[in-house]
Amino acid sequence: MPRQSWTFSNETNSEIRRAAQTGIYDIRGGGAKRRVPHFDDLLFLGASMSRYPLEGYREKCETGVTLGTRFAKKPIELKIPITIAGMSFGSLSGPAKEALGRGATLAGTSTTTGDGGMTEEERGHSEKLVYQYLPSRYGMNPDDLRRADAIEVVVGQGAKPGGGGMLLGQKITERVAGMRDLPQGIDQRSACRHPDWTGPDDLEIKILELREITNWEKPIYIKVGGARPYYDVALSVKAGADVIVLDGMQGGTAATQDVFIEHVGQPTLACIRPAVKALQDLGMHRKVQLVVSGGIRTGADVAKALALGADAVSIGTAALVALGDNDPKWEAEYQKLGSTTGAYDDWHEGRDPAGITTQDPELMARLDPIEAGRRLRNYLNVLTLECQTLARACGKSHVHNLEPEDLCALTMEAAAMAQVPLAGTDWYPGKPGF
Repeated sequence: MPRQSWTFSNETNSEIRRAAQTGIYDIRGGGAKRRVPHFDDLLFLGASMSRYPLEGYREKCETGVTLGTRFAKKPIELKIPITIAGMSFGSLSGPAKEALGRGATLAGTSTTTGDGGMTEEERGHSEKLVYQYLPSRYGMNPDDLRRADAIEVVVGQGAKPGGGGMLLGQKITERVAGMRDLPQGIDQRSACRHPDWTGPDDLEIKILELREITNWEKPIYIKVGGARPYYDVALSVKAGADVIVLDGMQGGTAATQDVFIEHVGQPTLACIRPAVKALQDLGMHRKVQLVVSGGIRTGADVAKALALGADAVSIGTAALVALGDNDPKWEAEYQKLGSTTGAYDDWHEGRDPAGITTQDPELMARLDPIEAGRRLRNYLNVLTLECQTLARACGKSHVHNLEPEDLCALTMEAAAMAQVPLAGTDWYPGKPGF
């Protein structure tokens, strides 16, 4: 019986033929599709004799989180430890940005602008809005910095640490071009690093400039991709950050090279403990808040990230799915685009049948921002309830009281990355003293 090569599989050979025919690399959206150790490889150790669970009907389990307590005069108070990640107007439609703002506000949390500036749809419907300050500086102006509730300086992104963003010409409409000061209909590629600094010393200067512009009111976040989390977090703290956003390789993107998405960065699970260790070594854990993103899907993911030391999580792809992205009701149209429900990732082409990652007026009209916002609210509520349920099962009166000792790992890889014992043992690879 003939055997197919594992190295030269049908998928690999198809990509070789595509590259040979076109002479260009593959671009897509979304996050890594390869299987890497993730939160599913961890389990909670529920309370029994040695620890008592909390009764869900009578005993509270708090979920609130405050971000930006280090220097900001006006830290952000959130009801839940789940925020909406930065996704730009341009990559997303105006109704999608409005829906994100509506859903986040209903759930008591924040949303984030993404590249390309602040839209009135999002500012008008977001009770708490984080303004992303990116290397491109598209749409950036001091007035919008002051209108925001926090500022997130993006140094890196989990799907493409070391790389810049892309927005193809078919999505650069007159409005998008005006906001970004770009020619209409022409492909744009954002810079991979900020133009006015070459290292953390320059970042410290930039943070001080942002604080002066906003009268020291707004929390300053630093977002880094999951590459060298210990050093990146330590340098961000030393530069003066109030909050660190750490994005693992399962984090999504609107568009970048497939080779970036699949072969650069580290799994989210591998990034959390080194980041927490950096904060602990500097005496800043819980003083500088840590927000983890990249592949968060369920309340269990949220609870496990918090147990490993995060203060909050951020979701992007999951939020789009909650709005209606990749909905099976559009299966026939996904098929026409050469894809299928659950696999569509050509967000950069602007032909999204769900009306979320497009600037086409007819497609955009398919998304009702009010109903989509309600769906997002419902999803965020479910994540929070699931997280609370697990925290109560471990005997915790606040989700932030979850700790690594509440976890065990199912695989050697997950045990090593999360630094929690392999199930049935008190050991993990690399444990001190072994």
